[in-house]
Amino acid sequence: MSIQALSRAVPATAVSRGRIAPVKFAHIVFRTGQKDVMVAWYRTVFEADVSLANPFLTFLTFDDEHHRIAIVGQPGLKAQDRETATMEHCAFTYASLADLFATFKRLRALNITPYWCVNHGPNLSFYYRDPDGNQVELQVDVFATNEAIEAWYAEGDFLNNPIGVRFDADDLIRRFDGGEPEAQLMRRPRIDRDEVLAQLPRD
Repeated sequence: MSIQALSRAVPATAVSRGRIAPVKFAHIVFRTGQKDVMVAWYRTVFEADVSLANPFLTFLTFDDEHHRIAIVGQPGLKAQDRETATMEHCAFTYASLADLFATFKRLRALNITPYWCVNHGPNLSFYYRDPDGNQVELQVDVFATNEAIEAWYAEGDFLNNPIGVRFDADDLIRRFDGGEPEAQLMRRPRIDRDEVLAQLPRD
């Protein structure tokens, strides 16, 4: 992949280019054999409220969408096979680093901990697994604009490392609480190419 391909400007919206496209991403639906457990986990993680519930289906919301997450119960489902093609993960963006860290601390107090803490470059992320093993990314944007992201891509480090750099959550939060500038905390460090694969999750 060339640096030119990586640093292309983000295209204008489809609508502005005369195309018909969705106006927003509405919701995500999970099918599960342990509906009550899944509902409880998603309510906890997102501090979500139930907008509809019956024995087969629960709608959860945490914003102005009437259901952002839906849980469909189907008893007897098999456990996930990690060798099967599937959706890799879903990601949710927080408004600030403070909000992301507060969420991390709240969830850890409830024994919900991330399996991967990684700075991808454009965003800093905590990855969790729900009770069914689905991967859920909680993140904060590192850059305020698409132009800033494009400028970072143009520096070329993403070519060397398209995965990210692992970080110690406790250390980063300690530095944040100590007043270290957010831009410094979120700036992804450069690593050697032979260190890149070691940044992947260990479990």
